[in-house]
Amino acid sequence: MEVIILAGGMGTRLREVVADVPKPMAPIKGKPFLDYLLNWVLEYEVTKLVFAVGYKAEIIKGHFGNVFHGIPVFYSEETEPLGTGGAIVKALNFIEGENAMIINGDTYFPINLDWFNMFHQTSGRALSIALKEMKDFDRYGTVLLAGDTVTGFKEKMPLETGLINGGIYSLNKAFIQSMILPAVFSFEQAILEQQSLTGNLKAVAFTNVFIDIGIPTDYKKACEEL
Repeated sequence: MEVIILAGGMGTRLREVVADVPKPMAPIKGKPFLDYLLNWVLEYEVTKLVFAVGYKAEIIKGHFGNVFHGIPVFYSEETEPLGTGGAIVKALNFIEGENAMIINGDTYFPINLDWFNMFHQTSGRALSIALKEMKDFDRYGTVLLAGDTVTGFKEKMPLETGLINGGIYSLNKAFIQSMILPAVFSFEQAILEQQSLTGNLKAVAFTNVFIDIGIPTDYKKACEEL
């Protein structure tokens, strides 16, 4: 399994509680958040790690080096912000196989990656997304699902229950590379939302813990839970 970690976040909203480091490197109990994330990811048979980096990339490169726990590490580095879509397209150049597992570097959502990858392989589609079942939330937009097919996305609003994008994707490389895309774009808007209109976007919901470090209150919660 080849894994891309999206780790280019600046962490602007965390500046009041975290030093000037990339958001995924925010410290938790003396270790960067990415260490916790990778402790989970490397429970699986990962053959390559690709970090999509940008802001203060040298901090991530200095910490993980070229080999981490025996796994070769590569860096897809942005010289200017490319958006989530541009970052993924660039990182796919380091992927040798047909598929890549893509994981947001600022959320901890420890699903069974083998099961999710098998779901993707048997779906017959080029893109699958892992969803999180949430209760009593208002910070996230929701995903509309019919069976295992995504039918749309809704803007964030207070809800008692719903499904949100868990920030984990299994993606066919050729599918993206066959598209004509701008250098800078949002993966969520240009790919996920558009594919939901075609019936080609597959998804499965998980109940695993979901930890997001995007804002100070959630970062403090992550420090307690991790």
